[in-house]
Amino acid sequence: MSESGSHNDVSENLPGEHGARGSEPAVKSDPFANPGLPPHEYRRQDIDERSAKHSERIVAGLYTLSMLGTIAFIACFVIFDIDKYVYIFPFGHVSALNFSLGLTLSVALLGIGVGSVHWARTLMSDEEIVDERHRADADDELRENIRQQWITGAKESGFGRRRLIRSTLYGALALVPLSSIVILRDLGPLPRNSLAHTLWSKGKVLINSNTNMPLRPEDVAVGSLTFGQPQGLSEADEDFQDQIAKSAVMIVRLKPEDIQDKREADWGHEGIVVFSKICTHVGCPISLYEQQTHHVLCPCHQSTFDLSDGARVIFGPAGHPLPQLRIGVNADGNLVALGDFSSPVGPAYWERP
Repeated sequence: MSESGSHNDVSENLPGEHGARGSEPAVKSDPFANPGLPPHEYRRQDIDERSAKHSERIVAGLYTLSMLGTIAFIACFVIFDIDKYVYIFPFGHVSALNFSLGLTLSVALLGIGVGSVHWARTLMSDEEIVDERHRADADDELRENIRQQWITGAKESGFGRRRLIRSTLYGALALVPLSSIVILRDLGPLPRNSLAHTLWSKGKVLINSNTNMPLRPEDVAVGSLTFGQPQGLSEADEDFQDQIAKSAVMIVRLKPEDIQDKREADWGHEGIVVFSKICTHVGCPISLYEQQTHHVLCPCHQSTFDLSDGARVIFGPAGHPLPQLRIGVNADGNLVALGDFSSPVGPAYWERP
């Protein structure tokens, strides 16, 4: 009897058809049912204007910080020399200019970004909205709906009535672009200062770039092309690349009767003429010489110059002849420069006459 009674007690507690007498089978819930949106929770700023004003001041402060960051960026650009290095833990010795520019620009951009995020999270409307999927193309009704949403969103953002945020945002956005404008000045020295003058001056001996020996008139054969550089320039120099890029020359010896330009003949020596090796298009080094035509060709964009006629451009995109270097012979019998180039070397620029 006790075992039978025990069995009946257990069977009454089982669900379904083995459950208690007279009970209905259990119903399983739909696991894919739409749970809907949870009740909207209002933020402190939605119900307390003092909290809203506090958030507004935070946003305005971040935008003001961005403006200060931009001003500091410009100040650092002016104050720090490009060669100044400082020790910053844990980075070690870094460029003071680069470090300060990166730090101040980060503050300027971060101020705008964090301020905008804080504005959106604390003051703009955060009500949950359900929007059914629609086709990719928009009809007139959808366009009007989007327009109304834009108007509503602009109104709920408080952009129109929160003048403090609006004014500081305008200031931050207006100042940040100044950083990129100032950076343009750091692309390099002004063309007037860097291209108008080179290492060539009166009395500088022409050195053969291959042998590093002074060039004498008898070393230059008719029809030959020799590359040269000014005396005193060495590959060990820290600014060698900068200087050779402006001072590199090509020396050609022509028959005097083949020279058509009178000034070219006067600036040469016994048919030896010297021109800048730097193309006046984009600054590529010229190295291709046609002995029979006296033409030199730039390998980059095929600008062609006639060395028998003042190195004028006869083909290609170059806009100016190659500058000529006036030469003579010193007491030792070496070829020397009698001054700098006849015009600024390299590509044309806005200050070039």
